[in-house]
Formats: sequence, structure tokens, C-alpha cells
Amino acid sequence: MKKIISSALAALMLISVVSAAPVSAEDEQIDPAPSAFNTEPGLYVHATLNSDDADAWQEWQSEHDEDFYEADPLEKYFFLPSSADDSSVDIYNAYDHDVTVNGVNVSSKKTAAVNYEVNTSYEVSAEGKNFKLTFMKSSAEAAVYINNSDADGEGTDLMSYLNSDKSLSAKATGAIVTPDGKINNTVIKKIKGRGNTSWDKPKKGYNITYDKKVSIAGMASSKKYSILPNYQDDSLSRNRFLYDLSDAVGMPYASDSRFVDFYVNGFYWGSYLMAEKVEVGSSSLVSDFEETDYLNEDGTIKEDFPFVCEVDASAGSDDYYVVSSSGNKITIKAPEIEPGEPGYNEVKAYVLAKFNNFYNTTVPRGDIGSVADIDSLTKLFLINEFGKNWDSGVSSTFFTYKQDENGQYKFYGSPVWDYDNSLGNANGIASEIRSYGISDYTQYTGWWCRYKGKGSGKRASTNIINRICQNRDIIAAAPKIWFECFVPAINHFTGEKLNEGINADFYTCDKYYSLVKGSAEMNYKSGWLLYTGSWIADHSSLRKAYFDPETLTMVTDSNNTSYSNNFDGMYSYCADWLSSRAAWISSQYVSSYTPKVALMGDINKDTCINIVDASLVQRFIADMVLADNESAFASDVNNDGKITIDDSTAIQKYIAKFATGYGITNTKHIYG
Repeated sequence: MKKIISSALAALMLISVVSAAPVSAEDEQIDPAPSAFNTEPGLYVHATLNSDDADAWQEWQSEHDEDFYEADPLEKYFFLPSSADDSSVDIYNAYDHDVTVNGVNVSSKKTAAVNYEVNTSYEVSAEGKNFKLTFMKSSAEAAVYINNSDADGEGTDLMSYLNSDKSLSAKATGAIVTPDGKINNTVIKKIKGRGNTSWDKPKKGYNITYDKKVSIAGMASSKKYSILPNYQDDSLSRNRFLYDLSDAVGMPYASDSRFVDFYVNGFYWGSYLMAEKVEVGSSSLVSDFEETDYLNEDGTIKEDFPFVCEVDASAGSDDYYVVSSSGNKITIKAPEIEPGEPGYNEVKAYVLAKFNNFYNTTVPRGDIGSVADIDSLTKLFLINEFGKNWDSGVSSTFFTYKQDENGQYKFYGSPVWDYDNSLGNANGIASEIRSYGISDYTQYTGWWCRYKGKGSGKRASTNIINRICQNRDIIAAAPKIWFECFVPAINHFTGEKLNEGINADFYTCDKYYSLVKGSAEMNYKSGWLLYTGSWIADHSSLRKAYFDPETLTMVTDSNNTSYSNNFDGMYSYCADWLSSRAAWISSQYVSSYTPKVALMGDINKDTCINIVDASLVQRFIADMVLADNESAFASDVNNDGKITIDDSTAIQKYIAKFATGYGITNTKHIYG
């Protein structure tokens, strides 16, 4: 078998190569070619039609195993990004002889437009061999191309170099291509491996720093991004779901992200999630202070200053961290200071003292609100509890220490990060789970965070999320935040109660599916596995549940739903587990929640039902204004689960005394 990713690629490339400049009519026309990286004999396809761009090319490739050996070298694929034309592509022929594709002759070392159909195979003869070529096309929000055939100055291709050691980094050229065909050729200043246990997997993640700020598929412009492989998540969506949910419920610094296809030196690496990197600065995720805000103008250390820290049990010698009095490793993410730089030890001592004080208030009756923001801490707990996140309070648990609206420095639970081992995905470690006394970790029922880290024989846990969730102030805040923030967002996700205001941050399940479907199909066809080992839970069946606001109970289906072992099945399992988990949590919190009361038909909540309310319903329908949750609830006068012209008509009839019985003088409790 031929190994696809070879460290013995040919000659040196100049990594300063960028997209070829447009030429005038008087100049010699440039034949499009993949000149930003070294090519081997084969066929290459560009992300768009009629472009002289040198970076956004993919070589045809075969399905591979996890050691990158080809399954069948004669069966080839073009994994097209969403920017590709639906019926025609530009193909470059890197062979030393002409090749015919679907009746079109592509001359050696030339590019030609070739018609194609998605998921259709074509016979191609080259070098005395008969190949079968199939075109697949993505639906992702962008494609990211990065190229460097000489990452170390000794002829080593970029991925062979980076993947040999997480500490290594390199420069590169590249292209960001959006579905509308626009190409951004911003140079990559630095790309470097990222992740803890995930780094040991064959499909790896990377931190990318561009030379200047770029926007990827509508995200805020930034220089720094993390591209996440979601290798152990067969739905490819768990991180995206919970990042966006955290945004929808109002958590500070929620990381924006996009589904992307990732190509390096012409090789398709699969479906990834491009996310805003946890970084401090005016153009970064944590944008309301800078890395240097710990310094006075004269270079001395301020008495108080903001910082970002991470509870990370995996912190090691390469990290800037302290060990708290409770034994938790606390990595200082910002300001990140090198040994010997001003403030190195002073900042560590400051962070340690502040975190220890914060930790000590997380006892059940501690005054946690005096040192931390109750709202964001409660939401951080609920995100972890909702997802049954295996890493909850162990790693990737971030806190931002900054001033509140009154100028007092407090801890905020943010930003959220790393949720691939959540939403029913991970089995966890059986012995550890048994020591917690938990038998349903992989199920959507049962509490999680209050047991995490509390093994047999332990009086209490040092897990920070475990401690936060058992503080009386957090316990008191959780039901209200759950029903008024989380439930409306989840109801929008499932399609039960659509809300355009929420849709700006958190899409419906169907919308996410449409964005990731094509990319996922390419990801798994290229060779990545749906099932990546015993760590992954059984996703073959589930007895779905929903919360009944009339009986205030969780109702469970009488029969199991079965899920096929493909992307569609695994995506549906994840979405159904998510909605069923929400039903269970609602059933647990409902007795502790005093719901809001809506007067049906009173859209503007002025306690009167008049023509203004009828007009508002019509404006909601026409998308002229957005309805908040209470107004949307009151608008559904006929209680059919939809806001339509029938509801406006019912209000008008009531006002005119033409009819009764529309229920618009009734009041109803709002549970999400």
C-alpha cells in the first residue's frame, strides 16, 4: 500500500508564494495551477471556477486508514468545498501526459473545466492504470487551505512536521474560501498543534495565527483561531451545539465557530470546526482587556488586574500555571508571561491568591457572590450538567477575573470550551464512575456535576464545578436560569418553539444538519471512523423523552428509537439525547421554579388586549419585529404551537365581541 502523507516530498517551495495577481488583457494569461505547494503526478481540483489562485487546490485521493494508507489506490475522490460550482470544476493535470475526464481532455501541466455530477463516478486512465473518480461536495460554511511543502527548511511537508511534535510551529500560505466563492489569501504567521489527550489521535487540532485579522464565514475578524478535529464525536457537532447554546443563554465570551473543510498541501484532512481561540485582546474572544493590563505605565505590577485562567489537570512543564491550595492546577492563559519577564512570579502569586479565595467561597453556604458572578457561574454549571461533560471541572474549565459593572473584580464562568465528550458521547472510565455511585452516566437521566470527583471514601470533591453547583446561591439561581434562558433556546433548537431572536446565536437542529451534512459525508468517506474505540458510548438506540408543561413531568416514549451507524444516525442520536436531557432537567427543576404568567392575547404585556396586540402578531408573522419569549407565548392564542394570522384574527374578533371562547382572556404559565 502507498502511504498518502509522505515526509519525503520533493523540492523546496517558497512559502511566501501567494495567489497570483490578476493579469491585464495585454499580459500573457496565467494557466491556473496549484503552485503554492509541491505537486505529485495526479489530478487536482480548485475550490472555485476561473480562478488564478494558487492555494485552494485538492489532489484526488483515496480512502485511507488511520495510518494514512490507501484502501484502494485506484478509487479516487475529489472532496469539493461548498464554494465549488454545482456542475463544473477546474481540474489541473500534474501527469506528464494528457488525461481525459468525463470526455474533456486535460493536457499535461494544464487546467481545464470539466462537467461533473455529485456522487457520480467517472473512469480515468493515467500512467497505464484505470481509476474510478467520484466527486463529493460539502455543505460547510467555509473551506480552509494551508500550504507549506518545506516546513523545516529541509523539505519536510507541513503536516509531517507539525504532527511529529506539538511544540513545533511553522509559517504557511493559505486560502479561506466561502460558499459564495470569495477567496481570502491571508498568510499564516503561525500554525501549531493543540490539545491534550486529543493530540494523540490521528486527526489532530491546531492553533492558527494569521498575519492579519480575517473573518471566517461571518465571524468577527481576528488573527487567532483554533481548528478542532472533533475526532471522537461522530456527530461532529457537540462542540458547536454547546458553544452556540452558551452564546444564546448570555454567557460572556462564547466562542463563535463554523463548520469548515480543511485542506493542507492538497490533501483533504476532513471536516473541522473553526473556532475563535481563547485569547485576550481587543480583537480576540476576551476583548475587554489586553494582555498587558497587569502593568502600570512604569512597568511595575498593578495592585489589581484582570486575568484568564483554566482549571487543567494536564498542565505541565510547558505551561504557565500554579497549583492551588486544593491541589487544582490552574493555567494562566492571560497574561501569559515567559520566565524572566517582568511580573512572572508576581502574576502567579496574584492568580493563586485570588483563585484560592474564590475556591474557599464555593462551600455550600459560602458567600460566592462576593467574589464571583452568580449568573455566569450558574450557566457554566448548567452547560456542564446539561451535557454531562466528562471533563467538567477537570480540564478546559475557564474563568475570567475582571471588573463588574460596579468596578469590583470578580470571577466569571467563561468562556466555555471543549465539549466533544458530552451529550451522551463518552463512556468515561468505568471504575471512576462506579466510585461516584453513578450507574447512568451515558443516559440522559441523572445528576452529574454534584458527583464528579467525589469518589468512594471522600467527604468532598475538589472538583470546582462540583463545588460550585452545591453552593446555595447557585442552587437558588439554577431553576430560573434554566427555564428562562436554557429552555427557550433548546425549544428553538428542536423546532418546538421557533424564536428568531435566539436564532441569531443558536440555530435549529435542521439548520445545523444542513450545514454539516455534506462535510460529514466527505469526512467519513475519506477514511475517518464513526466509532473510534471503547471510550465512545453506544449510540444505537434511545428511548426519547420530552417535558409536558401541562403535567409538569417528563414523558418517555414507549419504544426505543434505533439509529443507523452512519452520520445521519449519529447526528440524530446526539440531537435526541440533547432534547431528552433537557426534558429530564426540566422535570427536576420544575418544583423549584415560579413560572411567569402570560395573559393570552396581551402581546405587549400592558394587561390590555386591543388592536395593538393584533397588529403586533401580524408584525411578528411578517418578521418586522422580533418576539421575546413571553410575547411569543401570548401570541399563540389558539394554542396550536404556531403564530399565524389565525391568532391575530382571534384577537380582533375578541375585541369586536364577535366571538368568545378563543381563550385569550386565559392566563398560562410559561415553562420556556
